[in-house]
Amino acid sequence: MAERLQWFRDPPTSWLHWEPVLGGLQAHQGLLERWPQARCQIAAQHMSQALEAAKTPDRRTWNPLSWTRPTGPRADDGQPVGMVWANMALHQVARPQTLLRQWQLRLQTGGFLMFSCFGPDTLRELRVLYRNHGWHEPAHAFTDMHDWGDMLVQAGFAEPVMDMERITLAYTGAGALLDELRTLGRNCNALRSPEVRGRRWRRGLEQAIEQELPRTEDGRLMLTFEIIYGHAFKAPAKPARAESHAVSLDDMRSMLRDRRT
Repeated sequence: MAERLQWFRDPPTSWLHWEPVLGGLQAHQGLLERWPQARCQIAAQHMSQALEAAKTPDRRTWNPLSWTRPTGPRADDGQPVGMVWANMALHQVARPQTLLRQWQLRLQTGGFLMFSCFGPDTLRELRVLYRNHGWHEPAHAFTDMHDWGDMLVQAGFAEPVMDMERITLAYTGAGALLDELRTLGRNCNALRSPEVRGRRWRRGLEQAIEQELPRTEDGRLMLTFEIIYGHAFKAPAKPARAESHAVSLDDMRSMLRDRRT
């Protein structure tokens, strides 16, 4: 996402980081260094933990009049911002259209949204394994990038630009694979298994993963992720249409006679 910022000529004077811990603290610090004068706000479900984790490193900067400490990110105060930065957030909500409209309302006119999320090819090896065993899907179906473009327009954004890439991650074992998946998202599938599964289920799942997932040449387990990147602008509000009134020909003649008299 950060590489795509070079496409924008005017840097934002303010920006909102949506769930910075979820989206990556390394990227957060990179944005702070990229725009040191921009006002940064944070929106997070667990605000106190997010503010502490995203705190600006304690370093002093030179000021001709005094030594000053840079101000760190602040909690979202509802003021319009020039950019909303949301890395790996959209696929974690059951109603993403609502979240897109929320982001659109937080932007200044002309401001832009930068986001990324999982695409439909994510976890394809694991989905095949689950189907072969007759299990419920391991996660909900992820949205295609073309559908994201349509939803952005419906939410009031303009000029959406979408892109995607596929990456393959390798794991030393099934335990490490499942532990990382727990940190990457949530299962919003309405048809997910209603059962509370225990240690026996976990052992059986790990055994199936070890036996059936493809492996790299050095024996590590392989899992595909499709990453969708997108950005869009908040366009000026469309002017309200002028009201029109129909006047009959007889009424028009009557008004003209009244003016003459």
